[in-house]
Amino acid sequence: MDDLPLSDLDAFAAIARERSFRAAARKRGVSPSSLSDSLRRLEERLGVRLLNRTTRSVTPTEAGERLLERLAPALGEVASALGQLDNFRDSPAGTLRLNVPTIAAKLFMSDFANRFLLRYPQITLEVIAEDSFIDVLAAGYDAGIRYDERLERDMIAVPIGPRRQRYITAASPGYLERRGVPQHPKELLGHDCIRHRFLSGATVGWEFERGEERLVISPSGPLVANAIEMEVSAAIAGLGVIRTFEEALAPAIARGELVPVLEEWVTEFSGPFLYYASRRHMPSALRAFVDFVKREQRLSDVNPAATR
Repeated sequence: MDDLPLSDLDAFAAIARERSFRAAARKRGVSPSSLSDSLRRLEERLGVRLLNRTTRSVTPTEAGERLLERLAPALGEVASALGQLDNFRDSPAGTLRLNVPTIAAKLFMSDFANRFLLRYPQITLEVIAEDSFIDVLAAGYDAGIRYDERLERDMIAVPIGPRRQRYITAASPGYLERRGVPQHPKELLGHDCIRHRFLSGATVGWEFERGEERLVISPSGPLVANAIEMEVSAAIAGLGVIRTFEEALAPAIARGELVPVLEEWVTEFSGPFLYYASRRHMPSALRAFVDFVKREQRLSDVNPAATR
């Protein structure tokens, strides 16, 4: 085992987690063929098949499952140990991998990331925007951004971005002229509605609140998508009623392309959190990012316009 390349073990772990050569290659910034070569070398060296692969799927063998179970924590420790070397540099350096919801990437992460990288030019930031509900640490990320402070043991949450957000409902003037303006959420069951579907395949009901009154409906309509831009475009085109983040609809409302409806039934909720594992030795790039997030949040609390 003395000459067993660590990079080949890391490549196997990435493929096994993603169950896909293409997805693993995309997240690692390499070609699928290079990962395939790494896996072939590793299996030949170990003399055991680690992954079953067909043209449609990649699944770990029993041996692969056992290896991944023990290997993932070890690779994390190696990455953490290497990250500690950054503490000897004049300024934080290294690669920081974040997994964020697509709405966070659209609404505030671009500006946030730009300011962070200008301050820490020796850090490389990798941001993967997706709406899958995954264990970001097991998938090889340093930290993640998620809504709701639902944390596993040994996880830490830090507020990031807007602290309160709202879901609102809107439709185009043309649609409302044709179909009428709904006066109660239950009336949406008789309307065309534009819905969001997560990459997991799940669609969620539309939740409404007015004072102490709460209800959830499952509307239907001509479009179900996992891209907010496409959903907003469909609403502007008059295809139906949309309900989503206020920030995503505000520009179209300001231009008169969409009109708010059911304004008494706005749902308010907590903003997102950055979460990461509690550990004694934190890579310098992650430490710099956490400190930057905390600083920005303090500035925002004192002066909401300071971080815009």
